[in-house]
Formats: sequence, C-alpha cells, structure tokens
Amino acid sequence: MQEKILIVDDEKDVVTLLKDYFEINHYTVITAYNGAEALKKVEKGPDLILLDINMPDMDGMEVCKRIRNHVSCPILFLTAKVEENDKINGFKVGGDDYIVKPFSIDELGARVAAHLRREQRLSNKTKTKFSDDLVIDYSEKQLYYQNQPINLAKKEFEIIELLSLHTGQIFDKERIYEKIWGYDGMGDSSVVAEHIRRIRAKIALFTDKNYVETVWGVGYKWVG
Repeated sequence: MQEKILIVDDEKDVVTLLKDYFEINHYTVITAYNGAEALKKVEKGPDLILLDINMPDMDGMEVCKRIRNHVSCPILFLTAKVEENDKINGFKVGGDDYIVKPFSIDELGARVAAHLRREQRLSNKTKTKFSDDLVIDYSEKQLYYQNQPINLAKKEFEIIELLSLHTGQIFDKERIYEKIWGYDGMGDSSVVAEHIRRIRAKIALFTDKNYVETVWGVGYKWVG
C-alpha cells in the first residue's frame, strides 16, 4: 500500500510542486491550503504531514498543537525562516523536523523517507475525526473537547461513531436501534432518543454547539 502524505501550505505553487514530486515517487498525496482544511484532511489518516508554519487564520503551530495528542505520524514544518525560539516552540507542540524554504526537493524527499522508515518501526496509528475542537478517537472509543475527555457510555459512543462516520446522512431511530442494539435487542427504538439526549447533555458541558441534529419527522444526523 502506498504511504500517504498530507501537504498543508497556503501557497498553491508549493503544494503543486510537492504533490507532483511525491506522486512521481509513488506516494499518495492529500492536500490542504489552510489550517481548518488540514484538520479535516487529517481524518484520512496520513502517514506523514508536511505543514507550513506561516498560514493566515490558523498557523501550522496551532494545527500541530490541536492534532498532536491524537495523531502519531511525523509532522515536518515548512518555514521560510526559523529562529531558535521557533524551533523550540515547534518541538514543544509536537513537530518532528523543520524544512527551511527554499529547500532542495531531493533532500526533502530523503528526509520524508527517513521519517517514514522510522515510523514503520513504531507504527501504531489511530483513526480520528476532528470537528472544530471536538475529537472522536475511534480506536480509543473516546470523545475529547479541547483535549478534555467527555465520558460516554458504550452505546452512547457507538451512536456517535455511527452518525459521525456518515456526516450529513440522516438515520431514523429504527435504523440506529438496529445498528447499535441489533435486530434481537431487548427494547424498542424509543431508547435511541434518550441516549441522544444524554449525549447532547454531556457535550453541552463543554460547548454550546449541537453536533447531533434532529431532522424533525425523519431522524438524526451528525453535523460536525
């Protein structure tokens, strides 16, 4: 299987250059042009991230800080210049290396390959989804808000897992019940509404955003 690289940079020419180079060298490439888009693309489970530091709105340091507790792959910062303090701060938030622009594309390729070889020996990736400050860690079966755990019962997490893996898709109560409790579950679909009420109450302790939306007369959908 080809290894996946996520390239995050607001300069489209840089992204195009890197994408072409790594695809020629038999990598699968995912691209993002800002921090918010990067958080979404991380859900695709890259094996390595090339992350520009100097992006508007959400810079590379902030992106790294948000994802590092939930993503184990190497993160290499791309930067036009780097001071000693920048390096220290970057390593503190979880960066693994610095690539200074302008760089030799072949040296970058060699560094990427070296990090991926090292990672193969330590490989233990988790599958995660990022919805703003809410993180769903499917491997741990745990929900976090700004890195604070939100404690859920097993069935509550399973409902979130079902809905969030199909963002925007509407599930009626009967289908949720069949998926989570099974066709031979002891009870009926009314239990779904109570579980969703509890999920919302637990998330509401951390944020006002409603991630599980009711579609009246139809069912529920994940809107994160």
